[in-house]
Amino acid sequence: MNIRDASFGGRIHHDRVTRGSKSSTQIWTIGRSATLTPMPNIASVLKAEIVRIARKEVRSETDSLRKASTAYRSEIATLKRRAQSLEQELRRLSKALPKPSAKTAEDHPDGKTRFSAKGLVTLRRRLGLSAEDLGRLVGTSGQSIYNWETGDVRPRDKHLPAIAALRIMGKKEVAARLAALLEAQK
Repeated sequence: MNIRDASFGGRIHHDRVTRGSKSSTQIWTIGRSATLTPMPNIASVLKAEIVRIARKEVRSETDSLRKASTAYRSEIATLKRRAQSLEQELRRLSKALPKPSAKTAEDHPDGKTRFSAKGLVTLRRRLGLSAEDLGRLVGTSGQSIYNWETGDVRPRDKHLPAIAALRIMGKKEVAARLAALLEAQK
């Protein structure tokens, strides 16, 4: 290796190095400690600087997105809690409201209470009653209830108000009324 003007420090010297059958030119500098260090290639330095700046920019962008995402998650959680509390309050208030009154014959323009066999089946299932128990509440037999449900026979007008009254009752009310009827029969 041949180094010229080593006393001035920082002078660049081209050196031809032969490795096997290939030869290449490398750039060397002499530092203050008088050791030889290879000078980096300008393309690799430029590429490294571009990568560093790109990472810095991406980091700043992702940091702002991360902060926004965290804020959105917090806001969503707050809205979910608020919706849940409003739903609970709605359920509480709906329980406190008085139940609508039974429709009477005056509510219908033709003066009659409507009846549907399918509606009676649905009512009985909703209340969890047997045909015999529903018959006791309406004032008829269980067989009549089966006949009404099949649609073969229509209930008499005197039974329609009792059926209409059952439409607005809940399971607990019906169970209490049935227990009172069974107690009265004893």
